[in-house]
Amino acid sequence: MLKILGRKNSSNVQKVLWCCDELGVPFEREDYGGKFGKTKDAEYLAMNPNATVPTIIDGDLVVWESNSIVRYLANQYDDGTLYPKDPKERALGELWMDWQISVLRDAIFPMFWGLVRTKPEDRDMSAILASRQNTALALAILDTYLGRTEFVGGSRFSICDIPVGVFVYRWFNMDIEREELPNLRRWYDRLGERAAYQRHIMVPLT
Repeated sequence: MLKILGRKNSSNVQKVLWCCDELGVPFEREDYGGKFGKTKDAEYLAMNPNATVPTIIDGDLVVWESNSIVRYLANQYDDGTLYPKDPKERALGELWMDWQISVLRDAIFPMFWGLVRTKPEDRDMSAILASRQNTALALAILDTYLGRTEFVGGSRFSICDIPVGVFVYRWFNMDIEREELPNLRRWYDRLGERAAYQRHIMVPLT
């Protein structure tokens, strides 16, 4: 059975949990990272030299980096419904998976860490406000794109929605001012109808 090493409140682990649920892939999960530690143990570093979560073990295969794991799971277990077969269609969706890493993650991280994982008296409000603005600007780009398509990967839900969908949940569930982004809201509401999203993503932020 597939094994997932990583704590369930990690955004990167949540991507993998959501993806497995959508694909119907059974798994076992073990807490690693954060307060659970163990990511710098020699045994873990031999699998994942970055000492990050998640790491998956699938038979004799070890994969780390969350978006790479999502792609692997789709390639290995999808029946063609969640991962576009056409290379051009894949490329148009997957670029948003990479955008989540290169743009959205860095924009939202200081705000999430400051508001969710930092005591009020220790918060750097200038960094939080700058992060909120940067996130709003990034999501405005996505909002414009979603004005032309139903989902990130095209006309139907695909794995390409997963990395971005995890972070958009955080945007809509922190105590912040939010711009009106109607296309983003429409897409987010569609994700919220999915049972797997409800189980793994629509949980208290910690």
